[in-house]
Amino acid sequence: MTKHKIMTRQKIMTRQKIVTIHATTSTLALLLILSFFLSTSISELMGNQELITQVKSIIFYAIWPLLPCMAIAGITGNKLAGKATKGLIGNKKKRIPIIAANGILILIPAAIYLKTLAVSGTFDTSFYLVQGLELFAGFTNLVLMSLNLRDGLKIKHAKLKKHHLKE
Repeated sequence: MTKHKIMTRQKIMTRQKIVTIHATTSTLALLLILSFFLSTSISELMGNQELITQVKSIIFYAIWPLLPCMAIAGITGNKLAGKATKGLIGNKKKRIPIIAANGILILIPAAIYLKTLAVSGTFDTSFYLVQGLELFAGFTNLVLMSLNLRDGLKIKHAKLKKHHLKE
């Protein structure tokens, strides 16, 4: 095997590892955010303040493993996307700043604030206003992340189809 073929094979294997890491961390982040959204919605519909407090506490602790997932997904996605600005990759890249801003500016502070209020038993107007904002921002991120997942799968299928046509 020539040196060029060995180098090409190594690049392909490295890219495949990055794709796997990206897909895994992105999917895990999406599932965590979905679980936060569903558990919050269900606990609120049940109206049990003890359950709401438990959910807010669990979310507070679960956001910390979510952060590295989001960071790794962003770093690997950026590496895979390169300089692309159009098409499916361009669409994915345009959604990322919105997802990140929602997380950093709304979702993380809301999770901290709501846990603090819930633990102290303060279920007042402030709690429910922030809860509504958190649900809206969370739903927005779920939609945007789902669109990114859909586009990522389209990219994967297009590459597989192209690869099979070459054979």
